Amino acid sequence: RLIKSVASFRRVLAFAPATSKSNSKVDRGGINPEPADGKSLEDIARTLDKQVMEPLRPLLGDARHLLLSPDGQLNLIPFEALKDEQNQYLVEKYAFSYLTTGRDLLRLDTTAKQLTNPVVFADIDYEQQQTVIASSSTIKRRGSQNKRSVDFANLKFGSLAATSEEGEQIKKIFPDTNIITGTKATEEAIKQLKTPSILHLATHGFFLPDKEIKPVSPAINQLNNQPQYVNLENPLLRSGLALAGFNNRQNKQSNNNTEDGVLTALEVAGLNLRGTELVVLSACETGLGDVKTGDGVYGLRRALVIAGSQSQLLSLWLVADEGTKDLMMEYYQKIKAGKGRHEALREVQLEFFKG
Repeated sequence: RLIKSVASFRRVLAFAPATSKSNSKVDRGGINPEPADGKSLEDIARTLDKQVMEPLRPLLGDARHLLLSPDGQLNLIPFEALKDEQNQYLVEKYAFSYLTTGRDLLRLDTTAKQLTNPVVFADIDYEQQQTVIASSSTIKRRGSQNKRSVDFANLKFGSLAATSEEGEQIKKIFPDTNIITGTKATEEAIKQLKTPSILHLATHGFFLPDKEIKPVSPAINQLNNQPQYVNLENPLLRSGLALAGFNNRQNKQSNNNTEDGVLTALEVAGLNLRGTELVVLSACETGLGDVKTGDGVYGLRRALVIAGSQSQLLSLWLVADEGTKDLMMEYYQKIKAGKGRHEALREVQLEFFKG
């Protein structure tokens, strides 16, 4: 029942009207959500709360900041959007922080010897990339892999006009920000970063689920009456971000250029982000990944944790280009004013929620 509730919640929430300052229809992703099943968002949000949070509330006492390490499909829902007995969204009472495992708490005490200035990747040219002067083999990286999933061979992404202003607005808030744009926003550029205090990536993201396959024996389907899925490769190869030259990657690969504009989660895990305070993936569905019951989600969030970042801000849904910019600017303004990373996000969520 819980898995069914999660699936229904994701379908309905995907079609819920978004509160933003723009009617932009440009999404930072390329996967369309399934149609809603006719149930209201409020009903499903309340049902999920009854199943998950209501039994725990007597144990919470006066706690208002909750650290969650969800299991299985629960990784794919925002607990802030659930509704309690008083018909209030949980974000109105609690601030949530999500952990891949309890071990994530240990990395919060990890600080870099010296953090560098904030870095923003924005207004990326997906058709071309600047010629790389230094070969990839001359730069040492932790766990760098240049493998690719074959299943995104046909993916193409359009430009994101609002990200140019997004980057400029961030620089106004944090004047020492280094903005990397256009053909310079390459894989090589991000792999050369050394512990920026903030890393903001305003680009397209993607996640490719495992393929449905036909079982060798029809008896397998008869036993469980469920479609069969197979994990053909490392799930960290099936999610990632688009950088400069992404749409022209076939030519890059044919020329044996491993830096082709596809930054997989596996490559993200090898970035030097040890002590980085905040990584924002201002893109669609960057919080998705391969769900392993008992072991969390294998995707960009886990990769960023492995890379050493302290906090990550990602999306579980398609996000509008202009609306995302508005939310990000409000968020950074609050951080500049001294709000904590989690407190700032909750305040922005409440403001957008109330319109």
